[in-house]
Amino acid sequence: MRDISGSLARQACAVAAVCLVADAGLFLIAGPPLSLGWQAWVVLAGGILANAALAGPSRYSGWVSAAHGVLLTAAPLLLFPYDHYLQATNAGVLIAGYRAGAWLSTKPALAALGAMLAGLVACNVIPVDRGDRDWRLLLIDVGVSGLLPWMVGRYTTARRAYIADLQRAEDQRRQHETEAVRRAVIEERTTIARDLHDVISHHVSAIGVHAGAARLGLPEGEPAVRRSLSAVESSSRAAMADLRRLLDLLHGKENGDAQRQPGLDNLDELLDNLRTAGLPARLTSHGGPRELPGSVDIALYRIAQEALTNALRHGSGKTVEIDLAYRQTEVVLTITNGIGRTSRNSAAESTKRGLAGIRQRVALFGGEAECGPLDDGRHWRVRVGFPLEAE
Repeated sequence: MRDISGSLARQACAVAAVCLVADAGLFLIAGPPLSLGWQAWVVLAGGILANAALAGPSRYSGWVSAAHGVLLTAAPLLLFPYDHYLQATNAGVLIAGYRAGAWLSTKPALAALGAMLAGLVACNVIPVDRGDRDWRLLLIDVGVSGLLPWMVGRYTTARRAYIADLQRAEDQRRQHETEAVRRAVIEERTTIARDLHDVISHHVSAIGVHAGAARLGLPEGEPAVRRSLSAVESSSRAAMADLRRLLDLLHGKENGDAQRQPGLDNLDELLDNLRTAGLPARLTSHGGPRELPGSVDIALYRIAQEALTNALRHGSGKTVEIDLAYRQTEVVLTITNGIGRTSRNSAAESTKRGLAGIRQRVALFGGEAECGPLDDGRHWRVRVGFPLEAE
């Protein structure tokens, strides 16, 4: 919250200066002549000091109000029997009353009000030229100069406190709503994680176990079948690893390794699984590795995973070339593999869906993608690039 104490202090000084100039000027222009004696100088000095005290801290508002009340009583006594007495503090008493009502607690505020009202009554009764003044006018003067500013200050404080209470209540309501939403999200994520674990993880694990058992039970030979079963095992293991990461994320675990999604640092592991499945792969990297945004790092890994899965399923079985280039203003990933019979006949719907998913993922993070067969008609290439800030 912005500190406004300095601003309030400057405002108090400005108000005190205006009151001081106004009351001192009015006293010099329309008040008793200073040639009257030291009494006139004492009254003038008292008015200046009382108005200057209005610039002080709010906790002294009661004493400042009492000083104005004493000055209102002492001035006519000092200037007696001058016939044309002028109230020593006019603007100052209004501000003193307001400050006492606004800043003081109930008892000190009432005591300050009593001191000012007593001073106002005294300054209207003591002068000889006001002895026969209508008491109704006296009450009006006392009410306007003393009671009204005090009431305005009191009302302003009460209204400010009421608004502050409303703001606090609104803040608490928002906090409760935010907390309720957070709890609902946690509960929903827990439910999703439980369903994923109970339904999908068991089936994926069963697929991997049965594929391994089938591969071990095969007679000698059958290399194509063995390669396919190895691919199923590798895919199931990779799926289980990704599923575990997802479950940890949904459970909100604080473990950094559990929450971290796979990125380019995991490419070697991905290629090892691919080689285990019987598909040779070679990775070439250009340029020094750079710190990539987390979203781009994950997107590149997922794109490589999708492209390599398509190569395993529908490629020719020849070596897959993966080229990773870190450039000045971009990172480029290129994957090239031979076209298999299924892909050549353009009958692989899963391949089309995979390439569409790659394009969507690249577009989501502001990159560019080129996916399709090369001119030689024997190779597919997936090339994606993401812009980076220049180092």
